[in-house]
Amino acid sequence: MDTILKHYQETRNYTKALCKPLKTEDYIPQSAPFASPPKWHIAHTTWFFEEMILKSFYPNYTVFDSEYSYLFNSYYNSIGKRIERHNRGLITRPSSDVIFKYRAYVDKHMAQLLDTATDPEVRKLTVLGINHEQQHQELLLTDLKYTFSLNPIHPKYTETNLVENTNSDSGWLSVPEGVYEIGHKSDTFAFDNELGLHKVYLQPYSINKALVTNQEYIEFIEAKGYQTAKYWLDEGWYWIQDNAIDNPLYWVKIDTTWHHYTLSGLKPVNPEAILTHISYYEAAAFAFWKGMRLPTEFEWEIASENLNWGQRWEWTNSAYLPYPNFKIAKGAVGEYNGKFMVNQMVLRGGSVATSQNHSRSTYRNFFPAQTKWQFSGIRLAK
Repeated sequence: MDTILKHYQETRNYTKALCKPLKTEDYIPQSAPFASPPKWHIAHTTWFFEEMILKSFYPNYTVFDSEYSYLFNSYYNSIGKRIERHNRGLITRPSSDVIFKYRAYVDKHMAQLLDTATDPEVRKLTVLGINHEQQHQELLLTDLKYTFSLNPIHPKYTETNLVENTNSDSGWLSVPEGVYEIGHKSDTFAFDNELGLHKVYLQPYSINKALVTNQEYIEFIEAKGYQTAKYWLDEGWYWIQDNAIDNPLYWVKIDTTWHHYTLSGLKPVNPEAILTHISYYEAAAFAFWKGMRLPTEFEWEIASENLNWGQRWEWTNSAYLPYPNFKIAKGAVGEYNGKFMVNQMVLRGGSVATSQNHSRSTYRNFFPAQTKWQFSGIRLAK
């Protein structure tokens, strides 16, 4: 079997496997504007292959349903109008059963196309679509967790809660000053925001081999970290005041013990486990309280070959900006990354929710500073 077709089918099957524990009612709710329903994720990733590939490269292709471009387009302005993001949970029809038929329809045509296509652009776009779906697999989990967390009976999605893992290393890694090369170097897949190999000068620094644990963060809470303005960026201080935030997402104190909602239900917080679901504002405040700082994304990338990473998305102290010679691709795929390079902070690494073979040391994830619902954590630098 063609390698790309095999990878395509494995990716599509993993999305279905993530949905296996779901009940019909789980597919529809949208618990926040930033959290899309599972049904929307599985439809949107299918729409991506239909819109970006089949409509252009499959001879005489007939779309499954002409309304889907409006319902399941995410942010591609060049393709046309779309449903507002905060209204995705209102799409009760088509049913989930129909959406899975849509997936099967597109999968059949993609298999036929990949069997016969000679245009290298088909394979290139298919690899992009596979990576796009892997991103949505993680989002499906994080969005579902947020929705389940609002259910007072604390429903269980799986036996694996993804937050019990602990550090496997400790101490500090020292990196000498110098001029270092940044960016994706090989001919394997990378998103366009990783390209543009360039050099940066770094002052000497040290970076922690371990991520911040729950116990360390509890110490920050108990030291009145959330009540002490001097630790916070001004914007972050007003954010926690306006939103009454005084602990990580999903945490609740029952009697004298911290608990948190996990994908396997409500559990006591394990002090030794790695902290997760933390915003950039909180990460920066904690680092200031410790007398340290967050690493820049360049410091992180250079140190990464000597670090254990991939447990949490790690906030860096870098704004999401283009690399030198960054170019926006032609057509709709050009909207994938470049237009979001404002008011976002870079996270590096990957998380326990990240799909297999989707992480690399040059990967640049990005979210607004107040984001908490991703599996994000803190690595300190000094």
